Amino acid sequence: MKERINEVIDEQITNLENLKKNNYDETLIEVVNVITDSMKKGGKLMIAGNGGSAADSQHFAAELVGRFMKERKGLPAIALTTDSSVLTCMGNDYGYDSIIRRQVEALGRENDVFIGISTSGNSSNIIEAVMEAKEKKIITIGLLGRDGGKLKDLCDYNITFPYSETSRVQEHHLMTYHLICEFVENNMMEN
Repeated sequence: MKERINEVIDEQITNLENLKKNNYDETLIEVVNVITDSMKKGGKLMIAGNGGSAADSQHFAAELVGRFMKERKGLPAIALTTDSSVLTCMGNDYGYDSIIRRQVEALGRENDVFIGISTSGNSSNIIEAVMEAKEKKIITIGLLGRDGGKLKDLCDYNITFPYSETSRVQEHHLMTYHLICEFVENNMMEN
């Protein structure tokens, strides 16, 4: 077990060092600015994923609606993975691929931002949601893994972690959305 623990720690150190070399900071700043601009114009952030990424979308939204590090007014963010009645209705009536797309159709507006979280980059329901968002002129951001899959080319912005192990991707997604929350919170308090 100790060998595996040290292997994971070493892998994380290498992965984090590689982020510094691959424009992670520049892309993250762009994403933060896009979200901040949207919120300042009255837009909201919609977030969705599957499985652990669904839980991440809920965590992400909660940090913005509640607070992250500072006392402030709530920021407009919603996880599209939380309403079991909507999810089961859409899944039953239209199929699983439509469960997020339909919510983007119903709730999304032109100044909004949609973040799709997918460790493979190929989640069909997130792809459908991104396509709907683009039709509605909603900015799309992918938090992705592996090679970014189909979502890499579909999203307006993407942050891709090129790891084959899902857990490593999810760990860096967590770090990324915490950084986004920190900077968006700071930017929104500057008003």
